[in-house]
Amino acid sequence: MTTPSLRDRFRPLELLVLAGVFAVFVGLIVLMSTREFILTLVFTGVVFIVSLVILAMLALAAKPTGDERDDLDEQDRASGH
Repeated sequence: MTTPSLRDRFRPLELLVLAGVFAVFVGLIVLMSTREFILTLVFTGVVFIVSLVILAMLALAAKPTGDERDDLDEQDRASGH
């Protein structure tokens, strides 16, 4: 069994960072327009969670490439499915 590549291991971190960037952007917009810190925190948290869920769903919807399909088949054979 091969170990995952560095890119495969950092994939979840990429999704978290991207969701964080979206949240900070919206938080800054809300802070500059309302100047209310609590409202900024609420919008930042909501946007972070919503964007994280949407990015995760999009990542699940992506079809695996040929190498990924081969790896999944190999794992299925190893586990006896």
